Amino acid sequence: MFAVLKTGGKQYRVKSGDMLRVEKLAAEAGETVQFNEILMLGGDSPVVGAPMIDGAGVQAEVIDQIKGEKVIHFVKRRRKHGSQRTKGHRQQLTLLRVTDILGEGADKSGVKAAIGAGSVSGAAVKSDGQYAKNKTQQAEMAKRVVEGQAEEKSAEKAKSKAAASAGGDDLKKLSGVGPALEKKLHEAGVTSFAQIAGWTDADVAEMDEKLSFKGRIEREGWIDQAKELTKG
Repeated sequence: MFAVLKTGGKQYRVKSGDMLRVEKLAAEAGETVQFNEILMLGGDSPVVGAPMIDGAGVQAEVIDQIKGEKVIHFVKRRRKHGSQRTKGHRQQLTLLRVTDILGEGADKSGVKAAIGAGSVSGAAVKSDGQYAKNKTQQAEMAKRVVEGQAEEKSAEKAKSKAAASAGGDDLKKLSGVGPALEKKLHEAGVTSFAQIAGWTDADVAEMDEKLSFKGRIEREGWIDQAKELTKG
């Protein structure tokens, strides 16, 4: 009987007693580990997973933690940099002896699962932690922005009310001035008809920019209206 298992992104065809080298596992020499990602079981009655076979497993004894053959990597940059560098690498591996192939019941065996040594699991934990940290920071920043906007609106509202209560005129009597425009005028410090009646050309140009209604003051005749209202 043989099995096809998956570990470290690779597939291996194994049978009981085989010696196997896989990418480094989080296990010590002498420990027994179990591979639970089984793609196929071969023998008299072959079974193919979809994609894995439920309850199947391959158990193996860890013989040693070893390194693979040295791989030389040569890097040369021809343009601009003109540099070259030689790098060597030896892949960390785990040497195993397959002891048993289980067609079923592997999920209840209690044997330690074969997990990569910190490469996948550690990176995932670190990534999840960083993601959670970033999300928390973003939430706090958004909260501060919302609170700042609320405080700014409250301050503007209070300023507008204070201006209106401090003997201000009802500016909505001017042609084309509604509640929203009256609020903008209050925010700009304009609260009475007397102020508008005394505007100069420079004042009109400045207010046009502040109110974003260029030419409206002259078009509606606010200054003349304010003078009449002041007399009244």
